[in-house]
Amino acid sequence: MAQVEAPNQQLSPRPSKDTGAVRRKLRFNYFTLEALNGLAAAYYFNYLFFYMRDHFGFDNRNNLTLVALHGFTYMFSSWNAGRFAHKFGHLFSLRLGFAGMGLAMVLAGLVPKIFGYSQGAMFAQCAALLLWTVSMCLTWPTLQALLSHEETPAGMPHTAGMYNIIWAGGAAIAYLTGGALLEKFGGETLFWLPAGLHLIELILLTRLPKTASIAATPQPDVESFAETVPPPHVPHPRAKTFLYLAWLANPFAYIAINGILPVIPKLSANLGLSHASAGFVCSVWFWVRLGAFIWFWLWPGWHYRFRWLLAAFLALGISFATILLSSQIWTLIAAQVAFGLAVGLIYYSSLFYSMDVGESKGRRGGIHEAAIGVGVFSGPTVGVTALYLLPNQANAGIWAISSLLILGLIPFLLIQRRGQRQLPL
Repeated sequence: MAQVEAPNQQLSPRPSKDTGAVRRKLRFNYFTLEALNGLAAAYYFNYLFFYMRDHFGFDNRNNLTLVALHGFTYMFSSWNAGRFAHKFGHLFSLRLGFAGMGLAMVLAGLVPKIFGYSQGAMFAQCAALLLWTVSMCLTWPTLQALLSHEETPAGMPHTAGMYNIIWAGGAAIAYLTGGALLEKFGGETLFWLPAGLHLIELILLTRLPKTASIAATPQPDVESFAETVPPPHVPHPRAKTFLYLAWLANPFAYIAINGILPVIPKLSANLGLSHASAGFVCSVWFWVRLGAFIWFWLWPGWHYRFRWLLAAFLALGISFATILLSSQIWTLIAAQVAFGLAVGLIYYSSLFYSMDVGESKGRRGGIHEAAIGVGVFSGPTVGVTALYLLPNQANAGIWAISSLLILGLIPFLLIQRRGQRQLPL
């Protein structure tokens, strides 16, 4: 999550009631835009793999290659998104991002009418994905920065928790309902529904400039519940150790996530699941992650506990392999519960420790965001490489990514050992 420097709480004057109301309205608008963006993005991206399978015959190897292309683009685009927003303005960045995502969806929806489902149509869909990816990178970091900029240091954990809950909730709803929507309204719904949501975002965005200019200078909100719960503080060397552990674990979580999503169509077909039932069964880990975010938001007892992070890292690799090797629905669901808890803790740890260390929050938040891109790219790349090298081994990609997750424990434990005198077990 991209962060900006929080204002100095001691130097800020006491806010007026009007200013506090404006700030609350702004936060509500930002969270509304986030919710719409989360629904649109999750619906399109997660079910694109079903669409490519159904209309272009994509298998696991093809879908993993598609995600690797998306991850490579995301990795570099997200790195520069914060600079772009800072130079040209956050609201302009949001307008450009929402417009670009909407345009990509409109173009993708028109492709079947122009090219049918030919090879040219396949490449056109890939081009639409790249346009969507670049545009999306202008939206998430900007929304995150706006929410951070309007919050005080003590209120930052509360805002970050709300942000996590909203985007994770949108992703869970989109995956649960997406399959049924595709079955009822057809494959092109995958593009037109997100396009409509992005249009709503652009309309809502026209209301922001008038109020945003009033609250240009962030001020503490004395009525904020979050300020009554200050973040925990630990000695700086120990905090930095946890920060490095979380920075390392987070890209591995996205390696696992993006090693699973592209192969769900094949897995669901093997289990005899329709689009709708696949959305229901395979959305379990989305809902567990949402529940984990709520739990970690309300209960701070997990902060700076090494065994929690280690358990999450171990569960990540085990549940990843179990999900993809499942031959029965009950094992698939059970493994998703462990996977959702592991991913939830790892992501929240990276976000929280990036924020709580307390120095150069903007740069640290950028590293958190860039780490996501590394995981999105490297997981599918390793998986598809294994499938190309071992074409006769259907599970080669699973074992390659699982091996990568196991290897990630080596630097993880080395970081812990280096700072173990400061780490409470």
